[in-house]
Amino acid sequence: MAKPKSLFTCTECGGQSPKWQGQCPHCMAWNTLVESTVEAAKPGANRFASLGGRSEVVTLADVEARDFPRLPTLIGEFDRVLGGGLVEGGVVLIGGDPGIGKSTLLLQAAARIAEQGIVLYVSGEESAQQVALRARRLDVNAAKIRMLAEIELERIQSAIAEVKPRVAVIDSIQTLYSAALTSAPGSVAQVRECAAQLVRVAKRSGTCIVFVGHVTKDGALAGPRVLEHMVDTVLYFEGDTHTSFRLIRAFKNRFGAVNEMGVFAMTEKGLREVTNPSALFLSQHKEDVPGSCVMVTQEGTRPLLVELQALVDDAHGSQPRRLGVGLEQNRLAMLLAVLHRHAGIALFDQDVFVNAVGGVRVAEPGADLAVTLAIVSSLRNKPLPGKHVVFGEVGLAGEVRPVQRGQERLREAAKLGFTHAIVPAANRPRLPIEGMEVVPVERLAQAVDYCAGR
Repeated sequence: MAKPKSLFTCTECGGQSPKWQGQCPHCMAWNTLVESTVEAAKPGANRFASLGGRSEVVTLADVEARDFPRLPTLIGEFDRVLGGGLVEGGVVLIGGDPGIGKSTLLLQAAARIAEQGIVLYVSGEESAQQVALRARRLDVNAAKIRMLAEIELERIQSAIAEVKPRVAVIDSIQTLYSAALTSAPGSVAQVRECAAQLVRVAKRSGTCIVFVGHVTKDGALAGPRVLEHMVDTVLYFEGDTHTSFRLIRAFKNRFGAVNEMGVFAMTEKGLREVTNPSALFLSQHKEDVPGSCVMVTQEGTRPLLVELQALVDDAHGSQPRRLGVGLEQNRLAMLLAVLHRHAGIALFDQDVFVNAVGGVRVAEPGADLAVTLAIVSSLRNKPLPGKHVVFGEVGLAGEVRPVQRGQERLREAAKLGFTHAIVPAANRPRLPIEGMEVVPVERLAQAVDYCAGR
C-alpha cells in the first residue's frame, strides 16, 4: 500500500507547501504550517460542480439587481450587527472565546426565528439533552426548534435537504467531518471541506447557515484563514468572562455595514440587550477627577460615549512605561511625542498608563485628542471641566483633524446631558445644537490651553 502523501497548509492564508517550514512562503507568517493528508479524488466525482448548472456570459447591465429580503432575529442588537437580519442563502461565521455566549445567543435567536419559519439546530459539541437543558434554563420556547446532534457532514446535508429550514445553526464547524476525507475532525482539510460544502448547500437551497467557530489563544478564528473568505458575514464575540457585558462586532458583511457593534449583558436568563451602551463605559464620579476625559467614538452607525482614563506617575526605572488598555500602543507613544513637540509637555521621565473604561476597545484616531487631554489632566493633577466631551484626530504637525459623523456624535452627547464639546474646527456644526456649547480648536496647544484656563 502506498504511503499517504502529506501537505502542509498555512492556518493564516490557506497556502500549501510540500514540506514543513518555520515560515509560510505565501504570507510570511511564522509557525502556521499544519500537516494534512492529501486526499485522492474519487473517480468521476466532481465536488466543485456549479451551483446552478451551466453558467452563461451575460452583460452586467442585463442582470436584475434585487435587494435581499431580511429575516429578522427579533434581537435588536444582533440585527443591528447583521445589517437588519439574516439573508436568504447567506452564510454567517461567529467566533469567540469559550463560554463567551455564542451558543446562548444563537439558541435565543433560533427560538425567535422559529416563530417565523423552520429552524434546524445542529449540535456537534453537545448532546440533544444538554441543549434542551440550556433551553430550559434560558426559558426559551423550544417547541418549534428542530434539533440534530450530528457531526457527519453527509448526514447534516441530508437533514437540511429533508427539513428545508430557513435557518440552520452549525455548532460548531470544527467538530464536523466528511466521510470523503480520512483526516480527523478539526483538521485544516476537514474544516475547509465541510465549510465549502455547506456554503454550496446554502447558496443552492436558500437556507441561511450560521457557523460557530473556535478561536485561537490570540483571539483569531481557528482553522484556515480562507474560511473567512468563504462566508458572507464574520462576527466576533468579545468581552471578559469575569464581567457580565458582551460585545459582538461585524468584521465582514456583504449585506450590511462593517464595524457595527452590539452590546449585551449576560444574565441568568441568557443574553439581554443593552439599549444605552454609553452608560456602561462612563464611570460614575461624584466629583471631577484628574486624568478622566469623555470622548464620543463611532462604532459603525452608532455614536458611543467612552471614558478614557490616564495616570501619569514618576518613573522608577531607566525606561518609563507606556501602557494602553483598549488603545493602540504605538499611537500612544506617538501622541506623547506630539505633546512634547507642539504643546511643550515633556513626559520622558514619567510612566503613562491609559485605559478605556468598561473593557471597550477604541481603534479609531478620533480618540487622539481625548487621550492627550486626559494625560495632561493627570500630569497637572487638575480635572478637566465637567460635562465636557472631546473628539478629534491629532496629526504629527500638532493640528487637530476632523473625524466622520461629527454631528451625530454631538447629538448623542447632548442627549446624555453633556453641555460642552471640544471638537476639531472642521467639525463645527452649521446649526447650533440645543443645550450644547461647541469649542472648535485647530491646534493641540489650543485645546490644552483651553482646559488649563477653565
